[in-house]
Amino acid sequence: MGYTDKMLRDDALQNKVIVITGGGSGLGKAMTKYFMELGAKVAITSRNLEKLQNTAKELEEETNGNCLAIQCDVRNYNEVENMLQATLAEYGKVDILLNNAAGNFISPTERLSANAFDTIIDIVLKGSKNCTLAFGKHWIDTKQKNTNILNIVTTYAWTGSAYVVPSATAKAGVLAMTRSLAVEWAKYGIRTNAIAPGPFPTKGAWDRLLPGDLKDKFDLAKKVPLKRVGDHQELANLAAYMVSDFSAYVNGEVITLDGGEWLKGAGQFNLLEAIPEEMWGMLEAMIKTKKNK
Repeated sequence: MGYTDKMLRDDALQNKVIVITGGGSGLGKAMTKYFMELGAKVAITSRNLEKLQNTAKELEEETNGNCLAIQCDVRNYNEVENMLQATLAEYGKVDILLNNAAGNFISPTERLSANAFDTIIDIVLKGSKNCTLAFGKHWIDTKQKNTNILNIVTTYAWTGSAYVVPSATAKAGVLAMTRSLAVEWAKYGIRTNAIAPGPFPTKGAWDRLLPGDLKDKFDLAKKVPLKRVGDHQELANLAAYMVSDFSAYVNGEVITLDGGEWLKGAGQFNLLEAIPEEMWGMLEAMIKTKKNK
């Protein structure tokens, strides 16, 4: 057995209904696939319906499971409510919310506009709040027990990190919400936990963060004591355990999955101090080119 192998038994999530925001690609897609392999019915959401539908079709063919694609901008509370109702209409219930939708970019903070800062705050913090509030209210009103919320945060949520200040700010808020609701909502049968991943490269996100040869120049694996980045199945394994009934006594916990990176040097992007001032303009142009493709 190795760290890329699947961890739980095949029926570990049988009869569970899971909603994953940002589930159409990257780590969200990896978690969705494994949840379906374990017997869960999954609804994936994002703003890009075509991508979601393609992902849902692909994963259903690969797993023989059930995947529902629902377009939703988590920044809009009414759309979140509609997404919840669409899931209930399709599956009859929802047991688990996984707040995975995120946005990020690297930049000196003084170069950011107020709108750019708000964009990240709105997706990560406001979006997680909107989903958590809508689902929590539903579970409390219907007296549904044995439900849980899993938030994907980051190790710099508690250390901070230069050059990704909007993301660090938003993730810190999600972390505080996780721990606060773990106490407040436990009486309703709602568990609330989080995972703080270290470097788990995904093509889309990492191409936007570190375009061109910067991925090689700033090789994040070199900061990890284990000298490698994470494998998507490792995160999927941990997430599956955290949303399963096997973790029924885990509440208010934030589990770090980073190979020891943050202990070696707090602030995942602090190494970008080495980028000279004149390079930031070139970097921004490269990132914009990637986004427009």
